[in-house]
Order: sequence, then structure tokens, then C-alpha cells
Amino acid sequence: MNSENRAKLIERIMTLEGLTDDERSALLELLRTNKQYGLVWENKPEDVEEKLRNELPVLIEDKSKELTNAGPDAPNHILIEGDNLEALTTLAYTHAGKIDVIYIDPPYNTGNKDFTYYDDFCDEYRALPYVDKEDAYRHSKWLSFMSKRLKIAKKLLCDNGVIFISIDDNEIAQLKLLCSEVFGYRNFLQQIIIESNPRGSQSSKYFANTHEYLLVFSKSPLPDITFGLAKNENDLSEYKFEDSNGKYRLLGLRQRGGAWRKEDRPLLHYPIYVNPNTREVSLTKSEAFSVEVIPQRPSGELGRWTWSPQKLNKQLSEVVGIIVNKGTDNEKWDVARKNYMNTEDGEIRLSKVKSLWVEKEINYQNGGTELKEIIGDGLFDYPKPLFLLKKILACSTKGNATVLDFFAGSGTTLHALMQLNAEDGGNRKCILVTNNENGICEKVTYERNKRVIEGYSKSTNGEYVEGLQNNNLRYYRTAFVSRSRSPHNLRKLVRLATDMLCIKEDLYEEKKEFAGQETIPQAFRYYEKGDKRMMVIYREEAVPLLVPLIEQYELPADEKIHVYVFSPSEDPWAGDFEDVADKVELCALPMAILNAYKRVLPKRKDQNIYVEPDMLLVQTEEENKSSDTLFPEEGGEA
Repeated sequence: MNSENRAKLIERIMTLEGLTDDERSALLELLRTNKQYGLVWENKPEDVEEKLRNELPVLIEDKSKELTNAGPDAPNHILIEGDNLEALTTLAYTHAGKIDVIYIDPPYNTGNKDFTYYDDFCDEYRALPYVDKEDAYRHSKWLSFMSKRLKIAKKLLCDNGVIFISIDDNEIAQLKLLCSEVFGYRNFLQQIIIESNPRGSQSSKYFANTHEYLLVFSKSPLPDITFGLAKNENDLSEYKFEDSNGKYRLLGLRQRGGAWRKEDRPLLHYPIYVNPNTREVSLTKSEAFSVEVIPQRPSGELGRWTWSPQKLNKQLSEVVGIIVNKGTDNEKWDVARKNYMNTEDGEIRLSKVKSLWVEKEINYQNGGTELKEIIGDGLFDYPKPLFLLKKILACSTKGNATVLDFFAGSGTTLHALMQLNAEDGGNRKCILVTNNENGICEKVTYERNKRVIEGYSKSTNGEYVEGLQNNNLRYYRTAFVSRSRSPHNLRKLVRLATDMLCIKEDLYEEKKEFAGQETIPQAFRYYEKGDKRMMVIYREEAVPLLVPLIEQYELPADEKIHVYVFSPSEDPWAGDFEDVADKVELCALPMAILNAYKRVLPKRKDQNIYVEPDMLLVQTEEENKSSDTLFPEEGGEA
């Protein structure tokens, strides 16, 4: 259907009588989402998706599981127990645009009970929610499941963020098309082949399968990121030459393979002129630059350069002419560029990551052995090996990156990240999300990383492994507040969102007083560490009493207190804070949370029902009792 016919049909639908608003919206949605190319699948709602139509998720910390002996300056890693769609929704508020790297190992949908999908379509799936090979909606369910989560994941990535996804042949084709739709086909970076089982799977019917894939997409085209690994001794030995700028190797400009012929790229066949005395090069012939060099094979066939004249002209300071012997009596000139071992800031230049990973340490059987040594046997099937995750993180993250894994499983990602921090002095932070089916989150994900932090004895031989103690780990569970915008629910959302605000600010040190005034949890709480300060105000009546305290509070120059305050609208009582506007950064709650959630949550069936703003100021009898005295007299009770 062309655009003109579609526009006419939309106009008819808009004027057609006898349709409900929901029916009209559904028809328009079908027309507007008509695809010219890409995946088409039957959307299959999940139980968790239906739940989120009526409830808002929040995160509540389980203090009994916190590991914070490393102190406030160590990285704070987050483990969230709950469905990852719920958890991703909360992260849409706390971490939108803040994640540098996402790694996920989703269910492969092999049909061998590796993928669960709770829905309301069939009682047999309620009792046994595994998706098997005979399920007619097998791929649709998997695509629905992944699509919802990847769309939120994209919102969490920073502009230069990237996502790595482990997958095998069952869904690689569908996943690549889905990612092209979610992230954009121009943002495809690589489909890495991993030799996961060098011996080959003997259960494969036709071929002994030895590999899996790692699909890599970026959030934006041409991200400013270098995928590089530290050079080994063999790599460093290639830097045989040295000048005032340091050690370097020579990389020839003549195209060696591929489309190397002059006819393949005629615009890249041009003369370069060499000064035989200084070995400098030029694009212009002169008395000094008298030797003409063209890209040519020893056989006499004409080739091409790898760089255009324009690029060469910009890079002349890095290019040197060298003599290459083609025989005892047939010396020829060639042109190469200097590739220095060190970057401009003195760091050793990284090796570019290859698209085929075949290291013996990457054998997936190693993952099971590693996990068994830490927590014993039989608790988790097919964990990814530590080497794989370390390589992913080493090639894609800098020292202060934030990494997310929302299919955390056994927790290898956090283990690898902490080990990498210990090796290179980094300060990377990790967020893990997993459900607690069969106790996985508590008994495996948490227990593994708890032992890695504190130290453990290997279950196989008793050897003691020192803990990676410069790490804090905090444990959260998802909880819920009704989406009905009653005054009680909105205030409850603000109260329960405090742990999320701590995650958002990466600030957990709560103070018992502020400017000489004891904090009152029913009214306000205050957090401070280093140059970070946060105040959460639950009762708007406290604002006039807190402003004078903020005014007298001495702050370092150019630093502010992040103030989150309950408000019935998007105005965080800015007028009341006018006298201290230079000291505070205001945010109105719960609207900031609701606005973030609105962009990712499924629509409510009663989405057009709203509470009038002035209704939000009405307090329940219980709330009135708890706020009679916000600042009690000395000796009184809050």
C-alpha cells in the first residue's frame, strides 16, 4: 500500500462510525506499523507484562545481604532479584543513558526446556511454561520476549554504548534482524564466532557443532570506542624501529589482498613521490622528490594503495618511504606508514579484536568447572567461562565503565569484572539482574560473588583463593505499587523509591542529621559522601522548614545538594527554594519516575483516567497522624 492510499484509509477510519476508541486505535496502529522489510511475528503477552499494566516496580534493598566492608570508595555493584522486565523498567529511571556495555546470555530457545514463557493462552503452559520444539509460536514467543527487553536496553545505553549477546544457531538469524530493527542496521558491529566446543557436539545430527556467536551492536552509528586488547609479547616484538616519538612498526600502504588490482579501485591507483635522501614522501613530483612509486606487484601487475590521496595528504607526517628488496639486482621502492607502539598519551596501543575467538581457555566446559570450584556442583547448567567475559569486558570497557547483565545466571559477568578491576586498577561497576527460579539468585549468583569477594576454598582440592575485597555488593528485590494514581499510592511510590534514588546517585551513606537538625525518616532523609549530597523530602510541609537549614549549610564552591521532593505536579516547589536556588538541584517526585516509566511500560487499559492535581494534597487519616509534628520539640517523638 502506498502512502497516499494509506492516508486515505486512515482518514476513513477516523470518521467511521460504530468503532470504539480502542478499536480505532488498534486499526491505526496496524496501519502505521506496516513493515516494508524485517521481522514480523505474533506478539505474545507475558504474565509479567500484564502485571506491569497495573503495577509500578520499585527496588527494595535486602540489607541482610549487603557486602560493604570495602568502604565507600570501592565500586558498588548491584544484584537485582526479579523478572528482568520489571528490573529494566526501574533502571529506565536510575540508569537511562548511563550504561557503557551490556552483555546478555539469553535463553537460546533450543526447544530443550531452556526457555520459559508464562502466558495466559493455555493451561498447559501455566503448569509447564517451557517452550518446546513443537510449539507453533516458539519463535514468536522468543521474539516478543526479547524485543520488549532490548527496546529498554537501548534506552539504558550511553551514546557510545554497545551490547554483546551470546546466541547459537537456533535464533541467530532472527536475533540479528531484531537487533537491526531495535538498534538500527547501521549499528551492527560484528558477529563474532566463538569456538565454544573444540571437540564438536557429537549429538548434532549432521555436523559436529563447535561454535556459538557473539552478536555486537552499538546504540549509535560509528561509536567513539576502540575494541582493543593489550598486546602480548609476540605483538610487541613487531615494533623493531624507533625514532624520537618512540618504537614503531611499518605497515605497507600497498593493498596486499582482496580487491588489490588497479581495475578494482582505479581512484586508489596514483603515483607517490619519494625523496631518496630523506625517505619523505609527497604527492607532488619535484627535484627533491624525484622517485615515482606506484602500487605494483613483483610480477608487474598494477595494484592500488589502501589510502586515498586525500587521506595520505593528511597523514604525511606519519608516512615514510622505505626500500624493499625484490631481488639482488632489482631494488624497488614501496611506501609504508609508521605505526607507533604507544598512543599520544603514552599508553601502549591496543591490538584490534578479531572476529574469530578460538583460545583454549574459552572452551565453555571451563565455565562449569570454575563454578563448581567456587560453590559446588549441580546448581547451574552451562555457565559461561570467566575467560570469555573478561575478554569481552577488556576489549570494550575503560576503567570506570558501568556494565549491565540482565540475564545474569551464575554471575560470571560480575566475577570477570571484579577480576579485571584487580588486574588493571579499574573502577568498573556492574549491575546484575536474574530471577530466583530454583533459588538461582540467592544460591548461585549471590553466593558465587560473595565468595569471590570474601575469599573461598576450592571445592575440588581445598586450595584457598584470596578474595577480591575491594568491592561492595548490594542486593535488591523488585516490589510493586499500584499504577492507580491515588494520593496514597503516589506517596507510597516516593517512600519506596528511596533505594532507587541511592542507586541512581550511587550514594548510600545516610546521615542522621543535617545542619544540626536530626533527620526524620517520615519527613526527610539526607545522604552524603565526598562531593555527593542528596536529600529526599517525603512531606511537602517540611520544605519551608528545610530551606533555612540549606541556606546556612556551607557547601564547597560549585557543588549542590540533589533534592528529591514529593510534589503533586512536575514543579518541585521551586518558588519555595528560590533563596537557595544556587545550592540545590531540584527534582519533583513521583513525576520524574512516572515520566521515565511511561516511556517503557505497557499501556494501562484505563490509561485516560487521571487524578486531578489538587486531589494529591488530600491526606489519609493515617498520614495526618504520622505528620502532626515534622520537627518535634526536644524530647518529643517524630
